[in-house]
Amino acid sequence: MDAGSIEQIETKIAFLERANAELSDVVFRQHRDIEALRERLESLALRIDAPETDLPAPSPKDERPPHY
Repeated sequence: MDAGSIEQIETKIAFLERANAELSDVVFRQHRDIEALRERLESLALRIDAPETDLPAPSPKDERPPHY
């Protein structure tokens, strides 16, 4: 192998190492975002599934008559 071939291989390896590092950073950020979204989804699911007894019962005077 001549010096030009070795230089091309070294250039490709350097490019692949950089691409690998960038992809690793992207995967890390996506993982962090997915975990945050998962926590938020669980929180919202708990709020939806929570009993609605926390709300005051509507009084009859607040209800609209059926003819409205």
